[in-house]
Amino acid sequence: MSQPSPSPDFFRYSVATPGADAWGAVVTGGGRFTALPRRPYPPRGHPGDHSFTWERGRVLGAFQAVYIADGRGEFETRAMGRVEVGAGTALLLFPGAWHRYRPLRSTGWVELWVEIGGPLVDGMIRGGIFSEERPVIAVGRGLEFEARINALHRLMWTEPPGDTSELAARALGVLSLLHASRNEKGRPRSIVAAVDQAKRMMEEGDTRSVRMPALARSLGVAYSYFRREFRLRTGISPRQYLLRIRMQRAQRLLGSSDDSLKQVAERLGFSSAFHLSSAFKSQFGIAPSRWRRRRPER
Repeated sequence: MSQPSPSPDFFRYSVATPGADAWGAVVTGGGRFTALPRRPYPPRGHPGDHSFTWERGRVLGAFQAVYIADGRGEFETRAMGRVEVGAGTALLLFPGAWHRYRPLRSTGWVELWVEIGGPLVDGMIRGGIFSEERPVIAVGRGLEFEARINALHRLMWTEPPGDTSELAARALGVLSLLHASRNEKGRPRSIVAAVDQAKRMMEEGDTRSVRMPALARSLGVAYSYFRREFRLRTGISPRQYLLRIRMQRAQRLLGSSDDSLKQVAERLGFSSAFHLSSAFKSQFGIAPSRWRRRRPER
């Protein structure tokens, strides 16, 4: 039996259940609203801590992402000021941060929103993945993003609401696409494709033979530009990314083969067993010899 769908305009709030934080993301609200041209806005009926007027604005205790699927309007925060926004735009509302938004009377708009909390979301805000200084995101894959929010809404609409773990997974899917859209904004598709291709080549190739300047040249990109854009898209440098791949392979080899530490180091491109051991301990907090002893005896 297919899941029931929410009505065209709806909203729902929920209270986080005990243990929900263990999944990292907790969905506590969501909805959809079509604001018709020259009609009053915002809609009534929301709880007192979520309702607002344009004159007073609002401060929420939770993080929300509001997606404008159609129409135009304006959005204002203390950190950013007032800007005009349109279809295909996501507005980020941060806990404790004053804001207000409304559609233009001449156009109205269609908004979809979701409220998400939890330790992973808190960490994203603290780490600057999403920041109050940049609360507007032009979503690069609007149809896919809208589909992800709609799927989350359907799960919220079930009685009882969907499983906490699945709601968390859906919420993270929404946030990941927001993050991807921010990273790709204003960047030529050529560099986006080059970074993605470089990641695949490192993940699938022989880590001993990777030389970053040569890799960038093979992709038709200047190395300094490639290195900068790689870090912007992944959060780490190309060399750090390669090191992580080597460390993951070292774990697998030490756990599944009888190769000596020197042989593993040679297979992965380390200059010596000592170099591998030092990098392994720095990455995982345990010496490779102790990691290997965790294997059950055959």
